[in-house]
Amino acid sequence: MSKYKDIVDYIIDEIDSNNIKFNEKMPTIRDLSEKFNCSKQTVVHAYDKLQKEHIVYSIPQSGYYLVDKKEMHSKKANKIINFAAGSPDESILPYEDFQHCLNQAIDIYKGTLFNYSDAKGLPELINTLKTHFQDYQIFCSSDDIFITSGSQQAINILCSMPFPNGKSNVLVEQPTYKGALKALAINKTPVIGIERKSNGLDFEELERKFANDNIKCFYTIPRFSNPLGLSYTNDEKKQIIRLAEKYDVYIIEDDYLADLEYRNNSYPMYYHDISSRVAYIKSFSKILLPGLRIAAVVLPKILRNTFEDYKRWMDLNTSVLSQGALEIYIKSGMFKANRKLLKQTYSERMNEVKKICSESHINNIDCHIPETGFYGYIEFLKGVNINLLIRECNKKYIYIKDLKDDYLNDFFSNDIIKISVGCSGIDEINKGMSDIFKIIQNWY
Repeated sequence: MSKYKDIVDYIIDEIDSNNIKFNEKMPTIRDLSEKFNCSKQTVVHAYDKLQKEHIVYSIPQSGYYLVDKKEMHSKKANKIINFAAGSPDESILPYEDFQHCLNQAIDIYKGTLFNYSDAKGLPELINTLKTHFQDYQIFCSSDDIFITSGSQQAINILCSMPFPNGKSNVLVEQPTYKGALKALAINKTPVIGIERKSNGLDFEELERKFANDNIKCFYTIPRFSNPLGLSYTNDEKKQIIRLAEKYDVYIIEDDYLADLEYRNNSYPMYYHDISSRVAYIKSFSKILLPGLRIAAVVLPKILRNTFEDYKRWMDLNTSVLSQGALEIYIKSGMFKANRKLLKQTYSERMNEVKKICSESHINNIDCHIPETGFYGYIEFLKGVNINLLIRECNKKYIYIKDLKDDYLNDFFSNDIIKISVGCSGIDEINKGMSDIFKIIQNWY
């Protein structure tokens, strides 16, 4: 467990034991740093967490103080359960480990920090990723890999740049990641949708669109899709690739949650691609730190020059410090250790959602909950007022949301709510999901 979490737990225990009292100054950053043998930044991060939960407050040049006990208990009693967020759980992210890697990166790459670096990415990180990607069944050369400032930049570039097929439209699943829809809208890229349901795509419709709609590329999230949590089978991935080859369409594969995959025989689309159609995007936000803003793209040779040109004149180069720290983090073995923890954590959380859904016994709803990942969803099979459900849940400090931002206008369906377990522990999931089903049972 991280020192950051140990500090938070220690302070909570001290408060519950009445060793820290209202209006008394909290332990100093220096004292806690020495007590837990950690950096001062780790202590600051722990106090930031406690401030967000309204347990402590800070006074500049003075320190941290305990919030009034009555107010604190009120906040605790009404703790927010957030099933709407797409961000990972802060308490299990490797802040302290990664801080050590940042410090090492400053020493190793200090000369590079003061100069522009290669737009393609730090060579040391690229070579490390070439080996690292073999764990995902991605076998490529270093020449194929480009580093971007997060997956959002990779999506922006790929959706806006010209492709060798000379076509202009981008096809997207419906619903899909809202960041991709925003990128397409901002870049004024023509976009077409295709519905993706729990039973997959309509492949006849996909073929018609590939054949007739001037599709340059198909943006897809094959596994643990955002926002529904759906995954294609290997056969479905192969079928998409065959159609892409037949109709000269490229594929943008966003594999943002590959690290949570537990099935040994589930491969990315890139693995099945023998015709150089797939551009593979791997983000590190969900398993590492959202603010790191590092992603990698594995490109077919024919796309490399255009992509690099767009990348160079978009930001010149991605942060060398972040790249260097990630390279050290992967090579040290810390990445694999943390990935194992996260796979177990999110599998347990999603299984808790599945258990509660299976016990609900409510007619006219379907629960589509995967074995792991961040997202699942509840589908209402007859008319329902989603906005009223959202308001009723908010009264109980449970945050859910509709999927309006994840759809193109012509596809929006207001009979679905997504359930994200990114920020919610087992106890919160148990309480929050049980309360949601009680609300539904009362008026559905």
